[in-house]
Amino acid sequence: MIDFTSIQQMLESADASHLPLWDAIRRSDCQRQGIGPEESWQRMSAMLAAMTQADEGYRESDRSHSGLVGGDGGKMARYGRSGATLCGPFLTDVMAGALRMGECNACMKRIVAAPTAGACGVLPAVLLPYRRHFGAPESALVEALYVASGFGMVIAARSSISGAEGGCQAEIGSAAAMAAAALVHLQGGTAEQMADACAMAIKNLLGLVCDPVGGLVEVPCVKRNVIGAMDALSAAQMALAGIASKVPPDQVLDAMREVGQSLPPSLRETGKGGLAATPFGMQYAPKES
Repeated sequence: MIDFTSIQQMLESADASHLPLWDAIRRSDCQRQGIGPEESWQRMSAMLAAMTQADEGYRESDRSHSGLVGGDGGKMARYGRSGATLCGPFLTDVMAGALRMGECNACMKRIVAAPTAGACGVLPAVLLPYRRHFGAPESALVEALYVASGFGMVIAARSSISGAEGGCQAEIGSAAAMAAAALVHLQGGTAEQMADACAMAIKNLLGLVCDPVGGLVEVPCVKRNVIGAMDALSAAQMALAGIASKVPPDQVLDAMREVGQSLPPSLRETGKGGLAATPFGMQYAPKES
């Protein structure tokens, strides 16, 4: 049974088996779950379908129970149609997608935790617009999800994907790293470039704190999904240009773990520090009985 505990091990396994990285990750999934490759593919395809359904089912009129979240995905989409954006159609679509998915989570809609609910907007925000703008077939997106899941598995094993354990770097940072590697795959990059993209995406968000206003996965969580998606795009493009992470990817994950452990509890999802402790944030703090 294969369980990757390092990025280097994952890449070496793919090289030794003469499989593309996505397929080596699928083989690991099959051995771990005791299923065949077809069933594994069907399950991953279902994840892609769920992401698509959540994105298509977004309603701008929906609001979270607190009233803090809702409508911004629609605003960004309309701005994109105005033709006056700074970032152009693709990037604006990515930003709108991240907002939509983050709002769906806050409004208690069905989403795919990738790797967590709070970071659910990053991966679909790069994959679904990529399909729309570049015409990628569904099979390529499913392969990209395998790549993302493989890197996510290593991050979870070697560092953390929990905001309560490692701050928001462990949630949005991990999601950005997974998305960056997936984008490199879609663009035909090498496994080494996927690893570099993962490392650079995490380095860009190293130390990001988890400070949810009112203890809710709403503010600033939804908008940080946008930053995570844009981080993934920049890291992927750097890697595809041949720019490598000077710090080896596994050492980046080790640093991420140590930084997370160094964060005070007030900055690890408790809703007691950072933005949650501002005068605005304190208005939403749970009332003590």
